[in-house]
Parts: sequence; structure tokens; C-alpha cells
Amino acid sequence: MKKMLLTKREQEIFELLVLNKSTKEIAEQLNISQKTVRNHISNTMQKLGVKGRCNAIIELLKLGAISLD
Repeated sequence: MKKMLLTKREQEIFELLVLNKSTKEIAEQLNISQKTVRNHISNTMQKLGVKGRCNAIIELLKLGAISLD
């Protein structure tokens, strides 16, 4: 299994996505702009080599980088 290194912020964002939070809700909760949230999501998808948030979440779950708990 390849090692995936997410930044702390990327991890926070994907943990909130798993909780079904919207980009706007994540931005408000973390006190950052919606554009910054989208940038972190895009960077993570690029690191993983996937298209779409759902595929990124699946890969992160497989890698153990995030959990559903």
C-alpha cells in the first residue's frame, strides 16, 4: 500500500466531507474561504490521481487516511 501524506488541513476537510458537509459549511467551520476548501480538495485528488471527491474519499478510506467513525 502506498503511503499517502495529507496535510492536516486536507485531512480535516475530507473528514468533514465524509460527514456530508458542504464546501460552504466546511469553509465556515474552518474559518477559510470556499475557494481554499476547493483548492485543498483538488490538491488531494491530484495526489491520489483520481477524479471527483467520491473517488478521493474511497481512496483515502482504502489507505486508512480517513475513517467513517
